[in-house]
Amino acid sequence: MTFIVGGARSGKSRYAEGLAAKHRGGKTYIATAEALDDEMRERIAAHREQRGNGWETVEAPLDLCKALRDCRAGFILVDCITVWMGNLLHHGRDVKSEIAELCHAVRQTRARVVVVSNEVGSGIIPGNALARAFRDAQGLANQHIAEVADEVILVVAGLPMVLKKSRRRSASTRTAGPSRGRKA
Repeated sequence: MTFIVGGARSGKSRYAEGLAAKHRGGKTYIATAEALDDEMRERIAAHREQRGNGWETVEAPLDLCKALRDCRAGFILVDCITVWMGNLLHHGRDVKSEIAELCHAVRQTRARVVVVSNEVGSGIIPGNALARAFRDAQGLANQHIAEVADEVILVVAGLPMVLKKSRRRSASTRTAGPSRGRKA
C-alpha cells in the first residue's frame, strides 16, 4: 500500500493517478466526496476527466472499508481520506474504530492500494472545537495509515518526497547467505 499525503492542491491526486497509469489491469477509483453543490460537482467532473477512461468509480462517502473489501480490481485508488474523515465526523461515526477498520481492510486486500490524504497539522491551531476535532482525527488517521503503509510519499508543490519505503526481501534473499544467530 502506498500512502500519499500533502497539502491542498499539492499534486497528490495527480501523482497517485500517475502511479495508476503504469498499471495494466483493472483500476478502481474509490471516491469519498459527495456532490452536494455546483462547485463540488465541477471538481468531481474535472477529476473524472483528468483520470480518463479505464476506471471503475465507486462512491463511498462513509462505507470506505466495505468498498475496499468488495473491490476486485488489481489497482485501487482511494481519494481522499480527508473528505472521508469530514463525512465520518458530520455523521457522528466512531472515527477511531473506522480508522482501525480501514487499516485492517487495506492489509487484507490483494490489490495494489494507493491512499491519498491531506496533511492538515502544519498550519495554525484551529479557532473552534469542531475544527480542532477534525484536525486531530485527520492527524490520527494519517499516522495509522502511514504505519501500515509499505510506502509513504509527501507531495509538496507537485514534487514527491519518499518518507518511508519498505524493503521486502524475496524468498531467495531470505534463504541465501549465512543464517543469523548460528554459532560458529
